[in-house]
Amino acid sequence: MTSAITFAGKTIGPDHPPFIVAEMSCNHLGSMERGKEIIRAAKEAGADAVKIQTYTADSITLDGPQDHFQIDHPLWKDMTLHALYEKAQTPFEWAPAFFDYGREIGIPVFSAPFDLKAADYLEDHGNPLYKIASFEAVHIPLIQKCASFGKPMIISTGMADKQEITEALTAAKSAGAKDIMLLHCISAYPTPPEEANLNTIPLLADEFGCMVGLSDHTKSPLIAELAVGLGAVLIEKHLMMDKNDESFDAAFSLTPDEFAILVETCKTQTAERFNRQKQDPAIQAILGHGNFDRKPGEKNSAVFRPSIMAARDLKAGERLTNETMIVRRPSAGLPPKYWDDLQGAVLTCDLRRGDGITWDAVDKNAQSVKAAG
Repeated sequence: MTSAITFAGKTIGPDHPPFIVAEMSCNHLGSMERGKEIIRAAKEAGADAVKIQTYTADSITLDGPQDHFQIDHPLWKDMTLHALYEKAQTPFEWAPAFFDYGREIGIPVFSAPFDLKAADYLEDHGNPLYKIASFEAVHIPLIQKCASFGKPMIISTGMADKQEITEALTAAKSAGAKDIMLLHCISAYPTPPEEANLNTIPLLADEFGCMVGLSDHTKSPLIAELAVGLGAVLIEKHLMMDKNDESFDAAFSLTPDEFAILVETCKTQTAERFNRQKQDPAIQAILGHGNFDRKPGEKNSAVFRPSIMAARDLKAGERLTNETMIVRRPSAGLPPKYWDDLQGAVLTCDLRRGDGITWDAVDKNAQSVKAAG
């Protein structure tokens, strides 16, 4: 087990104060200047780093007419994935500007890529650490690409079962990553506190021999404080500038004043205080039992994981190649881990651009295709 990671001059590990990451996400409201305000607010609130996301609507999904591109979620109802991400996107070229601004004011900025091109772009522009989002924890080619750069990695585990976490870690390690942290995460937006299941944090550490933190989508700073009491070495929490901001992530983001409270309570958490806290039945419900079961709030989230799709209209008899396949959200096709297995496979039916590629759509006796089981 990695005992500590040195990042941006600070040590992340169990014998050090928790490392606090302010997640910008789409709270920039489509403005680079707003994004810089968030970076400055994060520093002033005491955050140790800022995380951004690097994707565009076209790099994370498609604008197809199929039903699977329609969102059925209370926060983003009646929108397509493409329309949502078009409003929420953080364009590639913003990343180096944010990296530079962070260096200018003295707080490191790193990014989460959502496809291979974004990962290459970030590496070309000096991204110091790679975050794999929960939805992309099943995107094995992306994990391998990021791991090949030899930088520290963080992998969120929302929705992932034990096998999927094992596959993600195996892919990262085999591709060259050495400093890897897992983040316990519930991919529900917002996460009900009673579904936080924070006792999964020590379970992850024991099962996988990794340092573990928390990616928190609840509304309360208390959840992060409790996570530190359970051994979380890193806390990731969304930061927005104003509670009235019309951001897609506003329901689970903190304002700068609230974020400063989170930093203070996390940095000053003690074993004695945590032992008192966990005597409260309400706190016990938040701590949960520790397991890899998908929580009720996540049931509508897993369908938006990335999968293998037709990159264009395809005809029966065509072979699958890097040019005819594409990995995009949502999970209409096979998981990305089957990308290499599908190379050279022959289609048995016509597919439209954006249709998911499944085992039923290919000749299982075709070149390079392995059994689905």
